[in-house]
Amino acid sequence: MSYAVSNYLVAAAVAAVLVVLVLGLFNMLRGGSPNLSQKLMRWRVGLQFGAIVLIMCVLWFRG
Repeated sequence: MSYAVSNYLVAAAVAAVLVVLVLGLFNMLRGGSPNLSQKLMRWRVGLQFGAIVLIMCVLWFRG
């Protein structure tokens, strides 16, 4: 895997976590559905796990 591709993959994973986090914050601030907040929190935790695994794999492959 080239450095450029892995950099873009890591950036996309971190951006996905950021988007879900911001959506969750906006939902809380406007007093939205608690069920939606829970769903967004679950998505955020899953995406964070995936981003960490991806980052660790990239670091491992780069040696």
